[in-house]
Amino acid sequence: MPAYVLSMMTIHDPETYRKYTDRTPPVVKKYGGKFLTRGEPVTCLEGEEYSGRLVILEFPSKEKVDAWFADPAYQEAVTFRQAASVMHHLLVQEGGENTADPDPKL
Repeated sequence: MPAYVLSMMTIHDPETYRKYTDRTPPVVKKYGGKFLTRGEPVTCLEGEEYSGRLVILEFPSKEKVDAWFADPAYQEAVTFRQAASVMHHLLVQEGGENTADPDPKL
């Protein structure tokens, strides 16, 4: 089952951040990942406005996400991201089986 990575970041050094984004696509592809969205405009439907950058990735499995994240080439790219932004990486592990009728108490 697919696994999804949601990346939300606030960028304070766009030039350095670009060194991260230039290196990321080949490593994502290496592990069967694909960008579902990569920095397109975000519209807030409810709550506080979000002005950061949002990226959503899809991978074939959680194991592929783990391998991508641990890849030395990706870890090298991460140094640029960490120098240029504040990031929240979220992993949604393999979609739940009860999406049609989820527990209303949760």
